[in-house]
Amino acid sequence: MGDKPATKVSDFAGFPTPNKTLSHSFSIDSFVTTLSRLSSLKTLSLISLGIWGPLPDKIHRLSSLEYLDLSSNFLFGSIPPKMFTLLKLQTFVLDDNMFNDTVPSWLNSLPNLTTLRMKNNRLKGPFPSSIKGINTLVDLALSSNEISGDLPDLSSLTNLKLLDLSGNKLGSHLPTLPKGLLMVFLNNNSFMGEIPTQYGQLNQLQHIDVSFNMLTGKPPPELFSLPSLTHLNLASNTLKSSLSDNLNCGRNLEFVDISNNRLMGSLPSCLNSGTRDNRVIKFSGNCLSIAGHHQHPESYCREFKVHVYKSNNGGKGIGVLVGLIVGVAVLIVLVAIGFLIVCRRYCPRVISEQHLLQKSVPENSTAGLSSEILTNPSSSSILSQIFKGLLKNGTQVAIRCLPTSKKYSIRNLKLRLDMLAKIRHPHLVCILGHCIEVEQDDHCSINRVFFVLEYIPNGNFRSHLSDNSPGEVLSWPERLAVLICVCKAVHFLHTGVIPGFFHNRLKTNNILINEHRLAKLGDYGLSIISEETGNYETKGQEPKSWQMTRLDDDVYSFGLILLESMLGPSVPAKTEATLRDELNCGAAQLSMTSFGICNMLHISNQILPILNNSC
Repeated sequence: MGDKPATKVSDFAGFPTPNKTLSHSFSIDSFVTTLSRLSSLKTLSLISLGIWGPLPDKIHRLSSLEYLDLSSNFLFGSIPPKMFTLLKLQTFVLDDNMFNDTVPSWLNSLPNLTTLRMKNNRLKGPFPSSIKGINTLVDLALSSNEISGDLPDLSSLTNLKLLDLSGNKLGSHLPTLPKGLLMVFLNNNSFMGEIPTQYGQLNQLQHIDVSFNMLTGKPPPELFSLPSLTHLNLASNTLKSSLSDNLNCGRNLEFVDISNNRLMGSLPSCLNSGTRDNRVIKFSGNCLSIAGHHQHPESYCREFKVHVYKSNNGGKGIGVLVGLIVGVAVLIVLVAIGFLIVCRRYCPRVISEQHLLQKSVPENSTAGLSSEILTNPSSSSILSQIFKGLLKNGTQVAIRCLPTSKKYSIRNLKLRLDMLAKIRHPHLVCILGHCIEVEQDDHCSINRVFFVLEYIPNGNFRSHLSDNSPGEVLSWPERLAVLICVCKAVHFLHTGVIPGFFHNRLKTNNILINEHRLAKLGDYGLSIISEETGNYETKGQEPKSWQMTRLDDDVYSFGLILLESMLGPSVPAKTEATLRDELNCGAAQLSMTSFGICNMLHISNQILPILNNSC
């Protein structure tokens, strides 16, 4: 258990927050990869540590896990579906995080699950009916989320002792509950109808809270006399009618709140606070015939009743109202259909980026993206546009418009883009999202792709290498730190993802520097969506495999980055080409050294002296 504060950052957007989360250098993917080697691990409890990011699917490799508690962190996204293979899991706690997908429907695949707690997240969608099939469940707590819809019959959960679904958007009627329940929290939802009489038969019930709903009718008198009940909260509903004068209260009942309803008549003697000194009774905001105590006049509650009566018998008025509503709805639907037909015929499928983006970014790479593709038309035959944008929460982003290969289907391209979008590393520019634009006349023909990327403010590495560059010149230790960051990024792209990403356009103007002087590599992996195939064969040579060709290309390019870090950028293109020819042998040797460096990074902490000696 760590000491990170439990309070959440309201505008947390998936990035590290100082003094709240772990730093940029933390990688949850690498962390879980390391943990997954502990194949015999049974208990894993990581609470209030500031862990951030989406929970990786590979956590399912902890096949012996029986107890998992990751509460009070900054985990977001969906709960990994492969966790259904954790057949030994008994306790599953994800409280106080930021998971924002639906509650998993596969939870009934965990045959030994006894505790399921996901309170205070952002889970949405319906309550999965599959949960009622978890017969082993003892504690179920999903409060303070955005779960909506109806609740199924929960009487099959015969071992359930705690049910907490408060603070959601659940509606319709209250569900049937198992008889062995001890504590029920269904407050702060949108339940309607009457309280089921079955609740008066829950003889083991100790605490029930159904306040702040829209419940109506008369509360079951048996509910007050349950033998084990200590706490009963029915406040802030629309319960009406009067309570029986002969109402019996259980001997253990200590707290009753029936305030802010529509109850009339006298207060039963067992609810009189003078009956028992230790019993707390709250009944204000009703129409009870008690002097004071903030009661409404009886007409207040009767007006509500008469209003309902008149509504039920005003058939003619209701018919006119329903007809009017249906007519307006039909008209709106017809207009919407006509609008869609016109848009399909005359409008492009995607709004142009000039309307979506605030302003274009000058070609100095300050948006956290390389300008190489803009300035070098021969580079992969790709021409792109870069824009600067602002999200609703104030986060700055960079947006790239990129033509793509015509040979990919939309489905194929989407799979490739999804693969790119899942890559996360502290030294890679983060891809936050993407959008595919298709041709106006041919909805199966891809036109271009928009990337929404992390905004990196301090330009690229090349702009910090000489006095003639616009940025502040980096010292040799600072350059060395940048090279180490690039090594880590390339090593991750080659070995940390499957399949590996090779030919990653490694150049000094593709390396971006953020406000903390940390380097991030951009333009990685774009070869998988471009037309580029490359012709690496030379006369008289056998063709190499795709992977090794790409690997050698990254290694050679990194060698040139090392060279440029020492000698500064070559100003004219001709000079750079000449330098490349003259130092071809030396650069190749240097690049092989860099390849060794990249491979040794995850083994050795001696990277600094190795790089120093190499240079």
